[in-house]
Amino acid sequence: MDAQSRGRGDDIDPADQWVLNPNTGEYELRLSPSAPQSSVPRPRKPAADAGAGAPRGRTRSPEIPPQRRRRGVPPEEPLPGRRGRRPAKQQKSKAKKAVLWTGGTMAFVLLAAAGGGYLYLRHLEGNVSTTDVGDAGASNFSKDEAFNILIVGTDKRTGAGNESYGDTGSVGHADTTILLHVSKDRSNATALSIPRDLIVDIPDCPTTKEDGTETVIQGLEGARFNRSLGENGRNAGCTMRTVKAATGIQPDHFMMADFNAVKTLTTAVDGVEVCVENAVDDDKSKLVLPAGKSTVEGEQALAFLRTRKAFGNSGDLDRIKVQQQFLGSLMRKMASGNTLTNPAKLLKLAEAATKALTVDEPIGNVNTLKDIALELKKVPTKNITFTTIPVVDNPAEKVKVTVVVDDTRAPQVFDMIQNDISFTEVKAQQKKEAAAVAARLKGTKADASEVRVQVLNGGAAAGSAQAQLAYLQTEAGVTKSENAGNAEATLAKTTLEYAPDQADQARRLADIMGLSGSAMKPGQSVENSQGLPTMTLTLGKDFKGAGVKLNSASVATPDVEKSTADKVQCAS
Repeated sequence: MDAQSRGRGDDIDPADQWVLNPNTGEYELRLSPSAPQSSVPRPRKPAADAGAGAPRGRTRSPEIPPQRRRRGVPPEEPLPGRRGRRPAKQQKSKAKKAVLWTGGTMAFVLLAAAGGGYLYLRHLEGNVSTTDVGDAGASNFSKDEAFNILIVGTDKRTGAGNESYGDTGSVGHADTTILLHVSKDRSNATALSIPRDLIVDIPDCPTTKEDGTETVIQGLEGARFNRSLGENGRNAGCTMRTVKAATGIQPDHFMMADFNAVKTLTTAVDGVEVCVENAVDDDKSKLVLPAGKSTVEGEQALAFLRTRKAFGNSGDLDRIKVQQQFLGSLMRKMASGNTLTNPAKLLKLAEAATKALTVDEPIGNVNTLKDIALELKKVPTKNITFTTIPVVDNPAEKVKVTVVVDDTRAPQVFDMIQNDISFTEVKAQQKKEAAAVAARLKGTKADASEVRVQVLNGGAAAGSAQAQLAYLQTEAGVTKSENAGNAEATLAKTTLEYAPDQADQARRLADIMGLSGSAMKPGQSVENSQGLPTMTLTLGKDFKGAGVKLNSASVATPDVEKSTADKVQCAS
């Protein structure tokens, strides 16, 4: 459901509801022109029909009209019984407290710390719509694991001013879709765009209707990806199932927004800076921009994201690049000190973001959304990679209008995301292991045919030792290798044990597998089945699959177009 149709009053500026109380040094909710400020907002009694017609999975909190102070009107008098002035020392303390309070990092955190924050958080929670996706995603959100969020922008035209954008009757297809993978250690993230014109198989989809009844929506073979949402009642759970079927990657949760969300979010952050190489005057999207940098918000931001004729070959793949550049700029804007330390902007952003979102039920509360935001904030923008599923033109078409997955390049992209491997070099990890790497990896490397090693499974998935052995023998040239079965103990990390005179062999195997210096364990060799000295490779829980390198910094990234969120780029 879009923000406009929820019945919220768009004329209310949420930032104006919160003012700094000079007596307490905290931001508080102003209730009326004559009533004193209260650090705990008093909820109004809901109307008898407040729940009528409300979407499943959310409740509504009452709106409180803003109160603006007119120019020339002095501030309200202090509450009776309070002094008009505080001692200088105490004033300084309160001022310092206010500075610390406004130095927070996001609206949810600020509100939780402020007086009355709990009730305002409940109000924000009432803004969020939820969808029951059943077992298409995870049952909860974990702050200790890697996670995948499917971000879906629909082409639903509801909302003021949006009915003029072409297909006014659209049920809301998957117009813009990004699978965001956030690494377990929060050092990096990958935003994988999925073309709407990608030909996929849409699986059968168990769905809970609005009335609570269960149904199964029949799947489609060889259909456009964007049909996985909206058509025949397919919800975001169907899109999540389609992504899993097409890529092998399991989305844990989803966040969905429509045209109206683009306008409200970009306005909440006072616009997003974009850059174009050439001036744009697109009569179809109504986008008009001079060459170089500009700031867009509201209708103009939506036009920037929708335009196709102004960039590249006017196709969807070129529009995806522009959208990725826009999102990178939005991330930089939201992470900037000017946004993060401004309570008014943060409140506007929190209000706009929660009204704009539809999410799956397990994350449909503000505390969980806050946790997700805090986890995302840990990822440096320089290590957020934007890329697109590698595709080729659909060979079944004479006139090329759709694409299919490129079977030569896409599997590595999917594997890297599945196995939590970064598309960027993570310098912190490199520095951490620098000493060990320098001591153990530098030096001559034996030829692969001279490497003698036994492979044990010490915590990896069943069959991993045999699969890795097959890779070593047939792909890597390590013919003097054998399967030694299961290790006596389970290991968290893969290790390679070797004798000093086997160091050159160890360095070769480390290079093949992407082993770090800390994974190499100098010690003693053992005998293999032929009675010859051999090294011992024990696959731990971190083993990522046969032929997949363990050290993300040493992985050669696939030949795909990609960019990072910290780079400013101009659309062409």
